[in-house]
Amino acid sequence: MVESKAWFAGVDWASEAHHVCLVSGDGSKREERIFRHGGAGLAEMADWIAAKCGGSAPDTPVAIEVPHGPVVESLMDRGFAVYSINPKQLDRFRDRFSPAGAKDDSLDARVLADALRTDLHHFRRIDPVDPVVIELRAWSRIFEELTRDRTRLSNRVRDQLWRYYPQILEAVGSVVEPWFLDLWAKAPTPAKARRIHRRTLEGLLKRHRIRRITADQLLEILRAPAIAVAPGTTEAAVAHIKSASERLRLVQRQLADAKREIARLIDALADSEDSGSDQPGGQRDVTVLSSLPGVGQTVLATLLAEAPQALARRDYKALRCLTGVAPVTRQSGKYKLVMRRVAAHARLRDAVYHWSRVAVQHDPVSKAKYAALRGRGHGHARALRSVADRLLAVACAMLRTQTCYRPPRPAENHAA
Repeated sequence: MVESKAWFAGVDWASEAHHVCLVSGDGSKREERIFRHGGAGLAEMADWIAAKCGGSAPDTPVAIEVPHGPVVESLMDRGFAVYSINPKQLDRFRDRFSPAGAKDDSLDARVLADALRTDLHHFRRIDPVDPVVIELRAWSRIFEELTRDRTRLSNRVRDQLWRYYPQILEAVGSVVEPWFLDLWAKAPTPAKARRIHRRTLEGLLKRHRIRRITADQLLEILRAPAIAVAPGTTEAAVAHIKSASERLRLVQRQLADAKREIARLIDALADSEDSGSDQPGGQRDVTVLSSLPGVGQTVLATLLAEAPQALARRDYKALRCLTGVAPVTRQSGKYKLVMRRVAAHARLRDAVYHWSRVAVQHDPVSKAKYAALRGRGHGHARALRSVADRLLAVACAMLRTQTCYRPPRPAENHAA
């Protein structure tokens, strides 16, 4: 007979207090208590669970809805086996106790504990994460947030320039380029652009190492006939751009800092692997992943930061689900529908999308697979998901054998 656990714990976490429920192995006994959030409260919660369960933390599985946070970290620090249950799964388990849809903190804690009691083998235990990976995850998310801020601010600037000064947009192409703000500061209006000297533009282009346009060409574009606008429009647009440009400069500096930090942390992970650390993901994971076509710094950082456990296990199925490339099949009798997976990790889904998009441009095998799928009538996004599915399978195989990617030779490419 299989020996069952004596107790199972469920934690319904909240911002101010956490509701904990203990269920015995046969489901006949139940203990409940509420703990305040804080250092003392979380320590008291761990002590209470250990005392009620006989003082053996590793033998007590604990279920919670989130895979991270101070509650999870404090329990793992005490040695408890913590399992994360998806809120959608919890909602399905709740129906066993209340078909009418009743919900409260006490019930949720009990449902979490009872789900572990009956279906422990369906859930994955949360493993400790390398501190460098935690820091990399933070910087990767900071970089993404700053990129969104830069896009929002640049769209505002572009919209204001379109009102009164469209010729400067023709000259620079993109307002997120570093030299645009210096150019606009010297010639913020068409009237000032007509008075700017050629030597000023030459110095600006030389300082920013811009070679795609000369000072004469830039001067000709800036002095093009201006749009006739209502009185006060130019002054209002200039004030708006001046306000946004200061924030845009700050965001660009922060983006550069975040990019340097991400590169430093990736190098630190690679150095720890080369030095023979006992990291569960192997000795050369960073080197192996970075050798794949289409994997740049942003994609690599996202994979390492958001899916460390799946990569450490070389779990192809888990990576397919997390990144959203695994389709969802619904079948009943003669009815069958295969649809795109919506329940996926948003950051991993975006990273894998860009990974496959770049791979199609530079990898002959990915390009051929994409072309074949498009030829069969599949859409662009559907074809990229299939390319990403293949790349994930290749990545897991390479991680298992600890070998780097070797581009196919022309003869091998033709055969593929």
